[in-house]
Amino acid sequence: MVALITGASSGIGADMARILSDKGYDLILVARNKRKMEVLSKELKTNVEIIPMDISSTYNCTELYNLVKKKNIDVLINNAGFGLFGEFTNTKLDKELDMIELNVKTVHTLTKLFLKDFVKKDKGYILNVASSAAFMPGPLMATYYATKAYVLHLTESINEELRRKKSNVYIGALCPGPVNTNFNKVAGVSFNLESLESYDVAKYAINQMFKRKVVIVPGVKIKLGVFALRLLPRSLVRKIAYKIQKNKENWKYILKKNRKFVILIID
Repeated sequence: MVALITGASSGIGADMARILSDKGYDLILVARNKRKMEVLSKELKTNVEIIPMDISSTYNCTELYNLVKKKNIDVLINNAGFGLFGEFTNTKLDKELDMIELNVKTVHTLTKLFLKDFVKKDKGYILNVASSAAFMPGPLMATYYATKAYVLHLTESINEELRRKKSNVYIGALCPGPVNTNFNKVAGVSFNLESLESYDVAKYAINQMFKRKVVIVPGVKIKLGVFALRLLPRSLVRKIAYKIQKNKENWKYILKKNRKFVILIID
């Protein structure tokens, strides 16, 4: 059994590697940070192949596929991605386009390439990491929310196509809320909501994947929030989303101005 995980150097991706290794899966880890993957590989129980690669281009995605296509991959986890905080008119276009490349085009490309092989052999698992952001608009993180909506809708659509063909191939989307990972540092935000631990999210996601759950939402509060969104008018959802994002900005300011307070929170 072999699992390929992108964005595997830290956070949810690294914890998924730990969990799948415990389940007996050999691993192919893909990320830009070779050193972190080497450190991670030393604690894993099964065989590990490290591929240090920036997969934020269609060309590199195809190169990755060609490197591993004969390794009989059983599980593909599309976890690589990042976010960006700020008003749409103020955020940098090149950063947003990089985000779209990684969060959308990379997921789309790898899903397409590996899914065809999985369908031919009528087995395999694909887990695409989206976000609870996929369920709502996200003013002040507009591009990020839009990319995750794409991932969720793509995944659900493919799942229905497979179901109607009675395929044994699984595809699902993980939609976590705030998680204690390096994502917040990259995006430039801090949450004033209670964050889940990365390992707990990864464990829940893997268990639900093997139970063939299509949309995986960890945490009772986030589940309730997602359900509530379906009952509210879109105009109200947009206002709520803006206030949530604005609170992140205020929280970020407080943390920057109170270094001792930051240390207390982290500890």
